[in-house]
Amino acid sequence: MSVAAPSVALVTGSRTGIGRYLAGQLVGRGFAVVGCSRGVPDWELDGYEHVQADVADERQVAGLFQHIRRRYGRLDVTINNAGIASMNHAMLVPAATVERVMAVNFQGTFLVARESAKLMHRQRFGRIVNLTSIAVPMRVEGEAVYAASKSAVETLTKILAAELGGLGITVNAVGPTPIDTALIKNVPEASIQALVNRLAVKRKGRPGDVMNVVDFFIRPESDYITGQVIYLGGA
Repeated sequence: MSVAAPSVALVTGSRTGIGRYLAGQLVGRGFAVVGCSRGVPDWELDGYEHVQADVADERQVAGLFQHIRRRYGRLDVTINNAGIASMNHAMLVPAATVERVMAVNFQGTFLVARESAKLMHRQRFGRIVNLTSIAVPMRVEGEAVYAASKSAVETLTKILAAELGGLGITVNAVGPTPIDTALIKNVPEASIQALVNRLAVKRKGRPGDVMNVVDFFIRPESDYITGQVIYLGGA
């Protein structure tokens, strides 16, 4: 009697923080997980494979998916978690920062989603979850570029949902609140607390809060849920 191959999930930006947590959770749920980042992780996990790739580089993304195609022949879930932040007054932000934030946060999400769809449509099933941020609806001062990049991700999410819905692929987004990761390590604690105080639930987020929404989006039963953006904390 043959044993069915495990479902395959891709988590970008999985070396640290939320991405590492999500990768571990998906392994625990029985997925074969491929992660990627520009650096090499200092940890290993059975059921997890890491590929060095910059999601903003089209050739590196192509190489990542060539590896997934050759090794697994399928892809069921993609979590577009890779992202960078920049917090500064708009008048002080150089063009190079704008280009890099948009390249990683928006272009990277687009490239990975595009290539994911090419693999997923073969089996008429796929779940793509993009990470946005509460910086979009809360219009956080000092995060004009970051919020704009995530706003673009949200628009992309809704349009991809419409384009891919007929192929059995859903595309949704989750917007975390501040979570203690490297993404906010240089943000003054007073600024973080001021943002938390504007939330309905006045605490920082936790990686498990993100996984709770991801888990809902990627279920087979969620095939009628697409084009949605869920913000955490009551933003």
